[in-house]
Order: sequence, then structure tokens, then C-alpha cells
Amino acid sequence: MNPNRIEQIRKFDAYKEFNGKAIKEYDAKEVYGPQITDKDGELLDKHDSFYITTKSLLVLFQIMGVMPIMRVPKLGKDRFANFQQNSNKRFDEVIYNIIFLSILIPHFLIPVASWRHGPQVAIFKNMWTHYQLKYLKITGTPIIFPNLHSLTWGLCVFSWALSFAVILSQHYLQDDFELWHSLAYYHIIAMLDGFCSLWYINCNAFGTASKGLATNLHKALEAEDPALKLAQYRHLWVDLSHMMQQLGRAYSNMYGIYCMVIFFTTTISLYGSLSEILEHGLSYKEMGLFVIVGYCMTLLFIICNEAYHATRKVGLEFQVRLLNVNLGVIDRNAQREVEMFLVAIAKNPPIMNLDGFTNINRELFTANISFMSTYLIVLMQFKLTLLRQGTRKMLKAITRAFFNATTPGTDMEDDE
Repeated sequence: MNPNRIEQIRKFDAYKEFNGKAIKEYDAKEVYGPQITDKDGELLDKHDSFYITTKSLLVLFQIMGVMPIMRVPKLGKDRFANFQQNSNKRFDEVIYNIIFLSILIPHFLIPVASWRHGPQVAIFKNMWTHYQLKYLKITGTPIIFPNLHSLTWGLCVFSWALSFAVILSQHYLQDDFELWHSLAYYHIIAMLDGFCSLWYINCNAFGTASKGLATNLHKALEAEDPALKLAQYRHLWVDLSHMMQQLGRAYSNMYGIYCMVIFFTTTISLYGSLSEILEHGLSYKEMGLFVIVGYCMTLLFIICNEAYHATRKVGLEFQVRLLNVNLGVIDRNAQREVEMFLVAIAKNPPIMNLDGFTNINRELFTANISFMSTYLIVLMQFKLTLLRQGTRKMLKAITRAFFNATTPGTDMEDDE
């Protein structure tokens, strides 16, 4: 948390008066809730249902981390060679090589982008583990993730199935996409699907935890000391907000590259398909490009949409729940804690961002569409200019040929 925000909350905790009347003081340990110690190791493992239910996806990532080092560079070399050899051929043949070269990039950036942030990922996982036990001790009920185990397994299988479907569709829609080339792309597409699944699962888990905390809010209001219980709930909510920020921090490099690859691939694919449709009409290759565009934009939409829903559930919906509390039936201490809870939400917005580079929400999706449209307009203007120049040259050639055919003497004079 920002040190300034910590200081602001500390000052609120230090207030001793509310409307001129005395306020009951609490020990800091009581406010922050039960402490997690080394003695709780067995309990941490027992109640870490989030890790247990999502372990299959983590194991899949570990297996996929062993990349085919020899195969990918060779294929990348072949793609680059094809790009150089086809530079004077049809535009679509060149554009396809650019697209698939860009898809190969994540293979070489994983060691820098993902493995380098391993400690941050470990911090995020430990935060989830400690949060679940703290949640259990404060609320008296564990966090229940319904159908998360089956969902995780389903996403693992679906990631690879979708990878085969996308790559094989390119093989059948593109004449120059050989079947043995597809061997290097299954892993990459499955990895992109896996990261999207990981984001989806974590965002849904945040929403589930926030919903459970909001559902148990009445227990805090009905407790023997509602003010103390609300203070503990407040710090529990702040921990949840910090976890959302830590998710973006832990995977900032990977998802940053993820978004850039999607943006570049989608823009080039759209340009290639529209350009070829204008010049040669619709064909199977252009349909293959539209498949890539639809796939990339779907991944980006899922990431942005799930982040938006997680932010709304943890922030706005919980805030509305607090605003609906009837302050007239609770004591002054509890009223003060409700106000402090609202201040904590305002000072610690549950925003998901990539380590401060950009916020992940629906605005990012619309911004990408806006940027893509701008680039496409500029690129299509160049393309139309080239088409007009080609048309002028063709008309001049036809006119010259017609003139030479009707005035044969001119040819003779020219020949002489």
C-alpha cells in the first residue's frame, strides 16, 4: 500500500472522538485481526483451497515452461527466409510471414518477461494462502470457490484444444502453411490461452472472495462488538485490494507483451485482409486472417472484461453494500467504522494494472480498437494511393498501346 494511505488510515484509527463523544479504543492487533504465525503452517496448507483447486493450471505452466529450443529457432529462421524471398511476391504472402513471426516472439521473451518475476508470483500466491486463513479466522467461514476445480481442468483442456483448432485452421486455409510448421505454434497458442485462463480464474476468485465478505457483513453488525469486527473486515478488504494490485505486478511483463503481440498481430491481420479483399477479393487466406483477428480480440476482451468485473465487485458493489447499512440501529463506534471502511475503499481502489504501466479494464479494450482504427486508416490510405498509382500506370499503358495501334507510322518513326 502507498505509505501516505497507510498514514491516513492510521490517523483515522487514532481518532478518539466522534461528534464530540468518546470512542472506544482498540489494540492494533485486534484491529488487524488474528496474526498468521509459523505454527499455522498446517492450517495454511489445509485451507488453501484456491491453490488446491487451481494446481492443475500451474502444473500445466510448469510443463509448458520446457520449450522446444531447437525447433523454434529453425522455424523462425525459415519464416524469416520466406519473408526475404517473398518480398517481391503477393502482399498476402509477405503479410502472413510477418504475422507468424510476431506470434513466435513470446517463445523468446518468456525467460525475460515471466521467469524474472518469479519472486513476485510467489508473493502473490502466498498472499492468497494467508488471506484465506485470515478470512476463516475473522468470518468463521472459509472462502468457497464453486466449481473452480472442474473449471480449471476444463480450461487446461480447452486451451490446448483451441490451440489445435486455430493452428490447423491456418494450415487448411493457407497454402504455404505446412503441417510441420504448426508443431511450433501449438505450444505458443496454448500458452496464450493458458495466461488468459489464469487471469480469468484469478478475477473470478477476487469476485468470489468479495461476495463472501459482503455476505458475512451482517455477522459483523450483529456481533457483540460490531465496531471491532468492522475494523477487521476493513483490513481484510484492504488485503484483497492489495492482492488485485499484486496480480498485475507479478505478471506485468508477461501480460504487457501479451497485449502488444495481440495489438500488432490484429492490426497487421486486419490490414492484410482488407488490402487483399480490395485488390483480389475474398479468399480462404483472408478468412484465415479473420480467424486470427477474432481469436486475438477475444483474448483481449476476456482479460479486460474480467478485470472490469473484478474491480466492480470488489469496489463498487461492496461500497454500495456499506452505504445500505442502517446507521440508526448501530452504535457510534460502528458508525465510525462504516465511515472509515468507505474511506478505505476510496483511498485503496481495487484497480488492476500492469505495475503502473496501464490499467486493465474495458477502457483498455476500447482504446486498443481506437488505436487499431487509426493505424488501419493510415495504412489503407497508403494502400489506396498505391492502387491509384497502379491504375494510372495501367491506363497510360493502355492509352499508349491504343495510340500506337491506330498510328502505325509513329512506331516506324520511333523505330527509326
